[in-house]
Amino acid sequence: MTGDLPYTVDIADCLADGPHEGGLSVAAFEACLAEAAPALDALRAWRQAGEHPFLTLPARRDDLDRIEAAARRYHEAFDTVVVLGTGGSSLGGQCLTALCQPQLPGIQSDPRVIFMENVDPTGFNELFRALDLSRTGFIVISKSGGTAETLAQFLVCLDAMREAVDADRLGNHFTIVTRVDSSPLRRYAEFRGMRVLDHDSDLGGRYSALSVVGLLPAMIVGLDPVAAREGAAAVLRACLDGEAEPGNGPLAGAALQVGLARECGVSATVTMSYGDRLAPFGMWFRQLWAESLGKAGQGTAPVRALGTVDQHSQLQLYLGGPNDKFFTVIYADPGQEDRLIAPESRTEGELDWLIGRSLGELLEASYRATSEALAARGRPVRRFALPVLDARAMGAMMMHFMLETVIAAHLLGVDPFDQPAVEQGKTLTRRYMTEFAPRLEG
Repeated sequence: MTGDLPYTVDIADCLADGPHEGGLSVAAFEACLAEAAPALDALRAWRQAGEHPFLTLPARRDDLDRIEAAARRYHEAFDTVVVLGTGGSSLGGQCLTALCQPQLPGIQSDPRVIFMENVDPTGFNELFRALDLSRTGFIVISKSGGTAETLAQFLVCLDAMREAVDADRLGNHFTIVTRVDSSPLRRYAEFRGMRVLDHDSDLGGRYSALSVVGLLPAMIVGLDPVAAREGAAAVLRACLDGEAEPGNGPLAGAALQVGLARECGVSATVTMSYGDRLAPFGMWFRQLWAESLGKAGQGTAPVRALGTVDQHSQLQLYLGGPNDKFFTVIYADPGQEDRLIAPESRTEGELDWLIGRSLGELLEASYRATSEALAARGRPVRRFALPVLDARAMGAMMMHFMLETVIAAHLLGVDPFDQPAVEQGKTLTRRYMTEFAPRLEG
């Protein structure tokens, strides 16, 4: 791939020249690359025809003014913004927002964006007790407009807000993101006079991070949307203008993962990120990979790990357990955020290996040590290095992994854009809800 990408990728420790524990033979890898080549043609054709909007979003700018206006209003009007949604309606926004606001709980930014994904009532009770609801805005995201969890979150928050603001101002605290088609959420929002932003009906939730879905929450706290899309465009250009060769990052990643599953019994893909601002990325990728590929008996189980934390909880299994995992290890240089480790008192040499170094150097040393330890045990390890973790880098990483997922789907013979197996659970949930007796008072 071209040299203008905001990251580098090293796949050397995923390959073996001959039979080797954890390594894919070069011959098998090259065969998978050739088999994946038609996926590039399909992606090019989709982009040319305007199909699958995640491929055309990187070049768009016409939608940004409206998103910017909504973000500016939320930034100026509220101390806290609560995003209601689940899955793809939430995870992409969390990745992008993490770049621009503190990650530790309880540290306030101006404003603070909070993502509420679950329907556990304890979480909402804590939320309402902690916030000044008169200074709180809500963004409600559901592509279909009928997601049970999001509708329930919305109605509970709406009820809480009735006690905090006047009825004629209630709608000003909510913005709804949903598709143009009529749906319960859109009809209710329009009835209440709430602002509605359109979710592209052809854009799947897990591919929507660079649309209003992910950009609106992140722009409230200062994300540069053009930089994010430019990063994605650089990867898209390099991949689709490139050939079916090892230097084509998304294609190579898909070929490695599918080849290792076929030839070496790999059944899980571990994404281990070094850096707290990358923590949501592992959650975003987990949904993207699982929901796109887990069909017809295909797919590998995505696992999210965070370095250095999970060196003390998962690494023993990775090194000493079964050799059935593919590892993607990601390191982002902390840059000016780094902190020097200075001596406070005499240590008699016991801590000399730490004194005068920095937290960032320890993070990098741990990343290198973990990668090398895994490779030494014959585990297939792919390394990503990001010299700068910013909007451009995150947009690039998201596009890389979306393309890799779609290409892997081609190799597995599944549709990366549907999720038929989850529909039964939704149907049963709705049936069970109707069986509960209503508990309305009054």
